[in-house]
Amino acid sequence: MQKPVFNPCILIPVYNHEHAIGQVLAKVLNYRVACLLVDDGSSAVCAQELNRLAASYPAEVVLLRHAWNQGKGAAVLTGMQHAVSHGYTHVLQIDADGQHDTNDIPVFLEYARKHPDAIVTGYPVYDESVPSIRFFGRYLTHVWVWINTLSLKVKDSMCGFRVYPILPVIRLITRQPLRKRMAFDSDIIVRLYWDGVDVVNLPTRISYPADGVSHFRLWSDNFQIACMHARLFLGMLIRLPQLLRHKRERR
Repeated sequence: MQKPVFNPCILIPVYNHEHAIGQVLAKVLNYRVACLLVDDGSSAVCAQELNRLAASYPAEVVLLRHAWNQGKGAAVLTGMQHAVSHGYTHVLQIDADGQHDTNDIPVFLEYARKHPDAIVTGYPVYDESVPSIRFFGRYLTHVWVWINTLSLKVKDSMCGFRVYPILPVIRLITRQPLRKRMAFDSDIIVRLYWDGVDVVNLPTRISYPADGVSHFRLWSDNFQIACMHARLFLGMLIRLPQLLRHKRERR
């Protein structure tokens, strides 16, 4: 059976990043790949800027919109559902705030073309702008992901720069609700790994702009992340024989 043609698009979830999204989009469009902007219930100022950008690039950009803020994960899934209905096979997800290195886009897409059934995900190479609390704090999530996958295959589950094969995601979300906010990136990659989707890790530079906008809510998002890890741990225990078998097969 012939494999489908590799047909990727770029997906940028946006929530109140009106100062950064124009520059990010201009860099993304240099690679001549169709782009989906998903406005996740942004303010009127950001919504106006997204309208302007979509009107400026009508052939390259599609703007989708949530009426209210639902979370990054919800925006990504909205974009994926649109993408699959329009014949795309893969989605490259990149953040709107400018922290990801757009120079790596062709590298990620080339790896995805060569490994069409895998998730191609970034693991960060930080510069001096990274806040220490973020640098060290995310390792707790890494440890839990390694426990819940019984593997070190996922080097960094929180990096939002990655390429997804769309069909495994669509199959997953038809049977399993996912976390829609800050826990999304870790939740989905663990569950796709459980489903047998391989993971390709690529280094990518990450910077934190001095005037960057963070939407991380200290108490509520940490609580959601803790609940996610607890749910995944229970799921790992249920799947333990299957995961051990897959671990042996993947060696």
